[in-house]
Amino acid sequence: MRERLLLRPASIASQSALTGDVAYLRLFIVNIVMIGRPEAGDRGWVLIDTGLTGASKFIERAAERRFGAGARPAAIILTHGHFDHIGSVQALAKKWDAPVYAHPLELPYLQGQASYPPADPQVGGGLMAWISKIYPRGPIDLREIVELPPSGAVPFLSDWRWIHTPGHSPGHISLWRVRDRCLISGDAVITTRQESAWAVLVQRGEMKGPPAYFTIDWVAAAASAATLAALHPDILVAGHGRPIQGPEVEEKLGALAERFALLAVPERGRYVFRPATPLNGEAYQRPR
Repeated sequence: MRERLLLRPASIASQSALTGDVAYLRLFIVNIVMIGRPEAGDRGWVLIDTGLTGASKFIERAAERRFGAGARPAAIILTHGHFDHIGSVQALAKKWDAPVYAHPLELPYLQGQASYPPADPQVGGGLMAWISKIYPRGPIDLREIVELPPSGAVPFLSDWRWIHTPGHSPGHISLWRVRDRCLISGDAVITTRQESAWAVLVQRGEMKGPPAYFTIDWVAAAASAATLAALHPDILVAGHGRPIQGPEVEEKLGALAERFALLAVPERGRYVFRPATPLNGEAYQRPR
């Protein structure tokens, strides 16, 4: 049996607000993040990811409670384009008249040009993995999406940087703020075993690599985990699982990165020994 990097329940943040200006909201199987101080008002905050289709009303209500009635975000930033992270982006972008930003390598999946490679239901050994063959793979047609600045700057968030963390998807990004060592990892690393319906239901804490059933390049995923571990974060907000804070973040993330092949990479599977190719008729290029 593989070793598991379990997280102590006492270390898991129980409140939706993690710092003065970072809050998360769990929406069934996935998290979204809101960055901005309470009562920031209209255009005074930024939304990270948009959850599943149909989640827009929950996000709108959460935003109103935190930022005030009618408070729209300055922007919506997508960590990547998988269905559980972009399900409500079109509805929210239209209602809020907000620009949407993503890495250029994600644009084919967000602008109607390509579908993601097929899921790998044989990895992970859980119900969520087994039913992944029916998960939507896109594309969606979000024509007015904007490329993130190549400098790493995050629009409307001057003290944050975006980091390219591919593997789970070609243009996956994470967000980092050095002053409080806060890391928003998307799905590059997560804090529950997303392949298991039971773990997702009870939010059992465990430092994990990306959800295996949608990860298309395990070499790149390992490199991304190492990149994030090298930041030595103190706060980790992942796309799946509860946020964690304190010394355990650095300890467990470092252990995951150091033994990624043993702890995260499946023993067998569609993409274990080579990255996804072809990609909707085009060769998938591993990001350099």
